[in-house]
Amino acid sequence: MPRLVIAAPSSGSGKTTVATGLMAAFSERGLAVSPHKAGPDYIDPGYHALATGRPGRNLDAFMCGPELVAPLFAHGAAGCDLAVVEGVMGLYDGAAGRGELASTAQVAKLLRAPVVLVVDASSQSRSVAALVHGFASFDPQVRLGGVILNKVGSDRHEVMLREALEEAGMPVLGVLRRAPQVAAPSRHLGLVPVAERRADALAAVAALADQVRAGCDLDALMALARTAPALACEPWSAEGALTGTRGSAPNPAPQTPAGLESPYGQSGPPDARTPGRRPVVAVAGGAAFTFSYAEHAELLTAAGADVVTFDPLRDEALPEGTTGLVIGGGFPEVYAPELSANEPLRAAVAAFAAAGGPVAAECAGLLYLARSLDGKPMCGVLDADARMSERLTLGYREAVAVSDSALAPAGTRLRGHEFHRTVIEPGAGATAAWGFTHPERRVEGFVQQGVHASYLHTHWAAAPSVAGRFAQAAAAHR
Repeated sequence: MPRLVIAAPSSGSGKTTVATGLMAAFSERGLAVSPHKAGPDYIDPGYHALATGRPGRNLDAFMCGPELVAPLFAHGAAGCDLAVVEGVMGLYDGAAGRGELASTAQVAKLLRAPVVLVVDASSQSRSVAALVHGFASFDPQVRLGGVILNKVGSDRHEVMLREALEEAGMPVLGVLRRAPQVAAPSRHLGLVPVAERRADALAAVAALADQVRAGCDLDALMALARTAPALACEPWSAEGALTGTRGSAPNPAPQTPAGLESPYGQSGPPDARTPGRRPVVAVAGGAAFTFSYAEHAELLTAAGADVVTFDPLRDEALPEGTTGLVIGGGFPEVYAPELSANEPLRAAVAAFAAAGGPVAAECAGLLYLARSLDGKPMCGVLDADARMSERLTLGYREAVAVSDSALAPAGTRLRGHEFHRTVIEPGAGATAAWGFTHPERRVEGFVQQGVHASYLHTHWAAAPSVAGRFAQAAAAHR
């Protein structure tokens, strides 16, 4: 599989511009391009999907473990002609205090992929050679194959940069001039998601393709991608992960600790895959709920559920036959008035939860289940109120399940990620969802009846039993 990792010395250098433009430009050549994003980011993969027509997939060595990076990559890239991986932050930046863990450099090494460094050259000339030399020599296992210079000011500026990098022996694979017309708008959590500006996003991706095609040597980049050696791993598969037979992490399915009664009783959960008993899991989507990992739906489907998407901004009822409800991340704070105005759906969600239906809510879903959000009535499932905050909460977390729930037995350990500018009061219910063990110790979230609601984003590929248990809970509820 020819592949490239697009990295940078720091955030804001233009990784997304270059990666998305390359994906679109190669796709326009008739190639099947597999898009990937290092780290937990949900927004950039939406632009990648527009550029390629394929789901943008995340490769997160912290949440999923280094051992799953290559299998998940191989799963997403199956049948493609080229894979492009957009990095996260600076090339060597990873989980705080964990060395290279979850860095772009680690992902590149795990994939044995050449790295293209995107350098913001707007305020430097010959110094660019020293910068690039430092990044190329810092870790000999990271193969830096070339540089794309971004935000170059003039022809003379380009000549100086090229001369400096030629002295350093580093190939220049592209030069991009300043082009604010293709910049995507941002707000409190980064870029505005594709679902909120699809027509404008399509135009922006097309402009990025034009910019990259004009400024980059696509043939040289493809030749570099072809130097990546074969990967010695089996592709991840949802079915294999659930059975532990193929492409799964060496994590045993979590078991109910001694002394804790399973919510399904002595006989255990029903088999969601029994013919004629497929549960319907409704997944919130639309502009307000855009954060999801493709593997979650794949795991639920493999576990025997029918996954149906609905839009809380427009749909006034849950999908017919809903027996499980997943409300992931997004931007409900931006759409609080519209969500509040959809009273029929808010009542349907509240009734479903009151009847004991299994509900998995992450971050935005947590806010939607609250009594209010910025003073606007929400579903009222949780006895809590949410509001916007000036403080950004961001970072990886290590967590343990405090109690049995539709997602996991008490004692289950998972790694996740928090990313929000809101607060909810209280921060935890009478029965909390998670106890955080790192980087700080606290309890968080709510477990009541079939509801599991929390700020924590998790990647179910790391613990496929979560998806299996939830599908089983949905089958039992029906």
